[in-house]
Amino acid sequence: MRKIIVLICMFILTCTTALGAQVPKQVQDFINKDFPETNFRFDGAILLPDKTMYLPLFPAKSNASETLTIKNSYPVGTTMKQKPDMIILNNNFVLLKVINTNGKKTVINMTNPPDEVTSALLPQDILLPKGLMIPENLKGIIGNLDVMVTQETGLRINNTRNKKKAGTTPVEPLKGKTFYVSTGANKNIQVIQSNSKVPEYALEQEHVINDLKEFNNEFLLVTYFDYKTMNIISLMDEKVIKRVNFETQPEQIIIDKNKKIAYITSGSDSSIYVFSLETMTLKKQLKVNGLCEKFTLSEDGTKLFYVDRKTNNVWAIELDNNYLLKNIGSFPNISKIAYENGKIYIISRTKNRIAIVDYETIGFIEEFEVSAKPVDLYANKDDLFILCAQDNIVEVLNTKEDVITDKLYLNTNAFATNITPVSSSNMIMITNALSGLYSVIDTELKEVIKTSPIDVPVRTIVVTNKVKTIK
Repeated sequence: MRKIIVLICMFILTCTTALGAQVPKQVQDFINKDFPETNFRFDGAILLPDKTMYLPLFPAKSNASETLTIKNSYPVGTTMKQKPDMIILNNNFVLLKVINTNGKKTVINMTNPPDEVTSALLPQDILLPKGLMIPENLKGIIGNLDVMVTQETGLRINNTRNKKKAGTTPVEPLKGKTFYVSTGANKNIQVIQSNSKVPEYALEQEHVINDLKEFNNEFLLVTYFDYKTMNIISLMDEKVIKRVNFETQPEQIIIDKNKKIAYITSGSDSSIYVFSLETMTLKKQLKVNGLCEKFTLSEDGTKLFYVDRKTNNVWAIELDNNYLLKNIGSFPNISKIAYENGKIYIISRTKNRIAIVDYETIGFIEEFEVSAKPVDLYANKDDLFILCAQDNIVEVLNTKEDVITDKLYLNTNAFATNITPVSSSNMIMITNALSGLYSVIDTELKEVIKTSPIDVPVRTIVVTNKVKTIK
């Protein structure tokens, strides 16, 4: 009887491991010895730095071992560094490499696969590459996974337009980048290479996009109007890797890349959700005051700010102080909030003014006029860039002295709407929801470097490195 109970416990533990998809730390360390930049994805997939993909097979029975070594490999005698097609470790954990045979993705096809392979199981949450073909004698490793067939195309819709005359030369920090654009004019995400003005293709969406953010050049997080789900799209596969369900509609997304956390608002539920980008799971629900919008994260990642759309009250959340809520005061028709040098900066679109409040004392410091229709703010070091849409001008405010030091004219004859920083650079992009143009500003030189055409209006834009597909 005792043996039966032990076997049942072992079975449950094995199933839980396969479902949980967390590659054991000991296995991670073994792989990291040769490939220290390996990405152990939350769904269980193992991606080497060159995007070679290994599928982990969790053993039916694991052998404990203080030191991991290769028990068997194919080709025989190969090491991890040589990236063999199959590795069986001495704890019975198996790694199968995704290989390309005649243009089709598959894994090694063996006449008599080892017992360690045939009795193992893939993580049941894993996202398999598009069109992956599993050999018949290995079908048992799939479990309850829904494996797609080779006709699967993911979300991609190719653009049939002639692009021969669509070239453009991007500024240096944008070379080799990819733009993912929500236009507001249709549901789909337009995918544009930075050296072109025409979308190369689109990622099909079923609902109108509310917000769009990227993480780690690997994933898009997408919320939609009138839809209670946030989708996670894998850019390497161009598939929805996960759907995150909410009780009410999720709206704005802010990502803290240092902490690997996303903050997601749900104004109708007076909630802000804390979402882990490592496990792609909801970690915490913060109940707040009012219907939150105009969401902002301070540059140091310690404070969130939002506006109650019903009362125009501004609220702060101290993330490093047990999520303490702090009321900042009420201001008319707020379009954006920023925090710099211990001060809160609040712009009013209709009043054409900026208000400055001391954070510690909540004391009002001053208020003064800016150019017409201020719609966005970007804080960088001691400078605040204020996008004023009606005059197509970016005013630069020194936050130490609180004076306007520069005025950058966009000369686009358009109604600019958003500021998007270009990661790992001093550049910001100024985009337009009505016209196909974007301007690039160097925040160090405080100069408009270039204005480039783009064939679609830009409601939201995400800039990533050109994404490598899984080999």
